[in-house]
Amino acid sequence: MFGKKNHRKFQSGPRELVVEREPKSPVSEQFRTIRTNITYSNIDNPVKSVLFTSATPSAGKSTVAANVAIAYAQAGKNTLLIDADLRRPTTHYTFEMQNVRGLSTAIINDLPLNEVTRESGIENLDVITSGPIPPNPSELLSSKKMSLFMKMVSDHYDMVIVDSPPVLAVTDSQILSQLTDSAILVTNVDDNNRDAISHAKDLLEKADANIIGVVLNNKKMDNKKDSYYYYYGSE
Repeated sequence: MFGKKNHRKFQSGPRELVVEREPKSPVSEQFRTIRTNITYSNIDNPVKSVLFTSATPSAGKSTVAANVAIAYAQAGKNTLLIDADLRRPTTHYTFEMQNVRGLSTAIINDLPLNEVTRESGIENLDVITSGPIPPNPSELLSSKKMSLFMKMVSDHYDMVIVDSPPVLAVTDSQILSQLTDSAILVTNVDDNNRDAISHAKDLLEKADANIIGVVLNNKKMDNKKDSYYYYYGSE
């Protein structure tokens, strides 16, 4: 990790970072289940980087990615969360960070890793926000510099979680899926569309993405006011 950790208790919205705020809740347990399933998705070649995306907007992929990253950090893994959604980034809001420097500036200006990583306030978890939105996100993400950057962070961290744009909106996730060990699709139960998910899956597979599962987001728990995130196996 870079820099000294400030083990403060992060204050966020009621459900944004539930794994950090309520680690013993049923919701948090579901995120730990996702972590476990990722770990066992490939025993011979351990997964060190995971792309979280969705077919369409508003599926909750960024919230899922952040909470899975926290689950890894709580397990003692040196974890990095990257906001690679260079069109509608949200991670800096979730962690209440400035977004002056981040992924885009790291790639464009060849900044060293320690100048763009930020302490999350959670032990073992660093964050790289998106940085200023560039005029050419797809070109930036498909550059050789981005490929080298991803290799560098994978060498520095035990787990790298990447939040990316929806698959059906832009090509960014297809590009990023080639730079990560695996990919997970997130879908919201209220807007779940089998055709959209199937189309997104086909597009990722055309990019040779290693899709290891789907997260069904916001499925209501019986007799509970809260919601949880449920993990399906691959395919």
